[in-house]
Amino acid sequence: MSKKRIEIYDTTLRDGMQREGMSVSVDEKVQIALRLDRLGVHYIEGGFPGSNPKDVEFYQKMAGHRLRTARLAAFGMTHKKGARPHQDPLLKQLLKVDTPVVTIVGKSWKLHTQKVLRVGLEENLKMIEGTVGFLAGKGREVFYDAEHFFDGFDDDPEYAMSTLEVAVRGGATRVVLCDTNGATLPSRASEVVKQVVDRLGVPVGIHAHNDSDCAVAVTLEAVEAGATQVQGTVNGYGERCGNANLISIIPALRLKMGYDCVSDRRLAELTETSHYVAEIVNVSPETHQPYVGENAFAHKGGLHVSAALKDARTFEHVDPALVGNKQRILVSELAGQATVLKKAAGMGLDLSGDKEKLGALLKRLKEKEHAGYHYEVADASFELFLRRELGLHKPIVELDNFRVIVQKRKSAVISEAKIVLKGNGGGELPIAFAEGNGPVNALDIALRKLLPARYPKLVEELSRIHLVNYKVRILNEHKGTGAVTRVLLDSSDGHDSWGTIGVSENIIEASWEALVDSIEYGMMKRRRRH
Repeated sequence: MSKKRIEIYDTTLRDGMQREGMSVSVDEKVQIALRLDRLGVHYIEGGFPGSNPKDVEFYQKMAGHRLRTARLAAFGMTHKKGARPHQDPLLKQLLKVDTPVVTIVGKSWKLHTQKVLRVGLEENLKMIEGTVGFLAGKGREVFYDAEHFFDGFDDDPEYAMSTLEVAVRGGATRVVLCDTNGATLPSRASEVVKQVVDRLGVPVGIHAHNDSDCAVAVTLEAVEAGATQVQGTVNGYGERCGNANLISIIPALRLKMGYDCVSDRRLAELTETSHYVAEIVNVSPETHQPYVGENAFAHKGGLHVSAALKDARTFEHVDPALVGNKQRILVSELAGQATVLKKAAGMGLDLSGDKEKLGALLKRLKEKEHAGYHYEVADASFELFLRRELGLHKPIVELDNFRVIVQKRKSAVISEAKIVLKGNGGGELPIAFAEGNGPVNALDIALRKLLPARYPKLVEELSRIHLVNYKVRILNEHKGTGAVTRVLLDSSDGHDSWGTIGVSENIIEASWEALVDSIEYGMMKRRRRH
């Protein structure tokens, strides 16, 4: 049976957007909010409507959407010094956006009260109570975020506590302890949260930043100490080192600590949600991110692979399917027989009865890896490698020769490629010329001119294959311009994507190898379907 319910409060759209270089449109904010609702979070903080018109427009657009699980919260701050709450323009704007929840931030550290707000300690308390009371009196549920609470508590615990007590007296239904500087260690956070929970009569939340790389741990310790609301962002986005990462916190609460936060069905959408938000904010998903990263359940070492294939629990702390992820077996120079057998089986190849062939494959694989091939990030090239070594692959592209010319002109750099393929048993060899915006692009265009005549039934499939990523890595930098180059290509046909690799001292040759593998694999997928 699950323990008590923990509320998930997402602030990706406000605090997360403070990450350097991160900005989204109003429509993109709406898309993220709807996806968070689908995940099952309880509160979505959409922004600070008093700070910019984009956030106001976001709340206006959200009025046209019916949320299934989440309630919208608008963020604001205590009224200005020397003013009355009903006169404060920012508080008026908070009421205009008409969210059921309003989150108000106030000062709990004397340092900030005196040097940032420049008000007396008693006036700060009146500002907190007056602001909360004004909004609660207008029918809003008010959450109070105690900024820099842990620093303030260490400085003067009684004053820090008094900021919470006046917020409760004003009508706050939650008080949230903020580790704004991210300086608090988990054990200290636990001690402080327990004291607050024991003293106050309302639910307590935790809002941690990651400057000490402890935000997730601080959050989990706070929950164990009695906090019932956790605030954070998707993928830990936020200013400086980021916020507490809800993508790690939610499965830890649910799967490891037994708390009721999101349903098992919605937890299975965690990986998809993490990647969806990453794509919208234009940040590449972190492949090594716990729970949801592409490599979170990837196994490379031969002994690890062998054990994981016998019982995944030996090297996987949770079932990856529970968070919408999957196990991956990587192929490298560390691979053992279990790795190759598993990968081959996934391709429909049974090698279990031929130890001699399997041994030869392993030897050849390690030779290729030693030469610079990196098959764990190029599954398509690995499958082609296996099929070629086993004599099961009939090549589509059989090169006789190619030539690439790069010419610098006054206004541009022009790349021209010539490709000659092997003939079919007589007559002139197939030849094509093409210009491109670079040598690899020119080779690609020229190759695509030649293949349709030879494989007319694959024209449509060829047109679907396109390059989505091109990466170059120098393997031995000390050799300078004579170093071995590794080229990785990611390709897609609009439905599936795959990675290919090429290695050579010549970057054009390495690129050609990866390019040919990309097309060979795409065409092979087509032949399988038909």
